[in-house]
Amino acid sequence: VQLQASGGGLVQAGGSLRLSCAASGRTFSSYAMGWFRQAPGKEREFVAAITSSGGSTAYADSVKGRFTIPRDNVKNTVYLQMNSLKPEDTAVYYCASKLTRTTVPITTAPRYTIWGQGTQVTVSS
Repeated sequence: VQLQASGGGLVQAGGSLRLSCAASGRTFSSYAMGWFRQAPGKEREFVAAITSSGGSTAYADSVKGRFTIPRDNVKNTVYLQMNSLKPEDTAVYYCASKLTRTTVPITTAPRYTIWGQGTQVTVSS
């Protein structure tokens, strides 16, 4: 599987963006997926995760109630729907995957084996 992230851009505070992460290959439905972000001068942090079946999700406290992580196993794509954006959401967003059917979302970066190239999200105040 290779990952291609897209959908970033510049948005005003309070606005919305939807990031997409398209995966190549035929076994996307066997991959757990996650989104992480890294702001300038900060470490990469967990944002959201979803199991391979889509049956379970997890979110960082900072984005709960504002972000969702749906996936479409027919289109081989996972999304990050971001609403009520804040300036502190500004970062490069990365999608990641791991071949596993675990029923628990993976929230730690080292457990992921494949990473996309990142897409910049900038939220202006």
